[in-house]
Amino acid sequence: MDDFAARIAQVTQAMRDLFPQTPLLRNDHLSAKYDADIWLKREDLTPVRSYKIRGAFNAMRHVLAKDAGQRRFVCASAGNHAQGVAFACRHFDVQGVIFMPVTTPQQKIQKTRIFGGEGIEIRLIGDYFDDTLKAAQAYCEKEGAHFLSPFDDEDVIEGQASVAIEMLEQLGRDPDMVVLPVGGGGLSAGIKKCFAAQGSATQLRYVEPKGGASLAAALLAGAPVTLNKVDNFVDGAAVARIGDKPFGVLADVDVSHVLAAPEDRICTTILEMLNIEGVVLEPAGALSVDALTELADEIRGKTVVCVTSGGNFDFERLPEVKERSQRYLGVKKYFILRMPQRPGALRDFLELLGPEDDIARFEYLKKSARNFGSVLIGIETVRASNFDDLFARLDAAGLAYRDITLDETVAEFIL
Repeated sequence: MDDFAARIAQVTQAMRDLFPQTPLLRNDHLSAKYDADIWLKREDLTPVRSYKIRGAFNAMRHVLAKDAGQRRFVCASAGNHAQGVAFACRHFDVQGVIFMPVTTPQQKIQKTRIFGGEGIEIRLIGDYFDDTLKAAQAYCEKEGAHFLSPFDDEDVIEGQASVAIEMLEQLGRDPDMVVLPVGGGGLSAGIKKCFAAQGSATQLRYVEPKGGASLAAALLAGAPVTLNKVDNFVDGAAVARIGDKPFGVLADVDVSHVLAAPEDRICTTILEMLNIEGVVLEPAGALSVDALTELADEIRGKTVVCVTSGGNFDFERLPEVKERSQRYLGVKKYFILRMPQRPGALRDFLELLGPEDDIARFEYLKKSARNFGSVLIGIETVRASNFDDLFARLDAAGLAYRDITLDETVAEFIL
């Protein structure tokens, strides 16, 4: 065991003062589905429902060991990192100043306040995270407080590596593969470094959201790069630029081992785990499970551990998640229909619907001509193939229509 492995073992033991090991649970549903031995490392079951508590605890622990007089810690976060820092501040009895965007949902603000208690102050600054981050860093320079990065910090990476130590101890052997979610890279870098220090032959696969594939971009460029555009749906992992320190560990990863999970498919995984297993996962927490569908041939007959990194899911998002899942599965579509403006036209259209087709939305948009009008229609059905039959009937009836389900520009304004 090298020095890093020894340090992580000590870190993991110290963490027991804060919370017990998160469970490593075999999942019968996924094991049967993929004909493999699938285990979930349930980081969604920490006290703050994400692994972020580990890095925050370890970084704070190291700072206090070097400078016991440092009593003020600062972070910028709208989610899991903020809650981890708040919990650690209460544990160490230090002051925390947590900067959050003005747009942060009240649920996350209240949870952070509960975890931190009277020892933390929450400051809502900026409409966008970059503005929040700048304000937090400026505060640190002015007040002499210590800034706690969510991932670009050696001590944070070391803290996240404790996930691997627990996993190996609980499983009692090296798994064939571990599937890791990637955002800023702290968790994946820590676990990769820990497995290497243990001399493990376990294969690692990395999963990031398709709309925030910063690791793949960095590997292709040979250095961290800033993405021009990020889809923030997977808010716990949608990072425009992988951290410099994590990339120092991940730079030799084979880019073919980095998977990009489509956001709509992640929604299907969230609902599957919720409805079948009763497991609540946030979008970032579902990344590793979602990737199994692409790894199905590779993992058959093998022991695989998926790190479910977080369970801070806002159920107000459930209608959106269901909507995106239905669109991914092809059982819900939106289209604009050019409908004649005459008595009986609507009835004629309704008669074209199949027995499993249901109107989810019907809205006149405008009259495009004296005798025709544009109608926005949303249809839900049971099988994706039903739309082939419906569109064939529409074509036979001579009705003009346009499928806008996957047209992001149009959907942004009217859906």
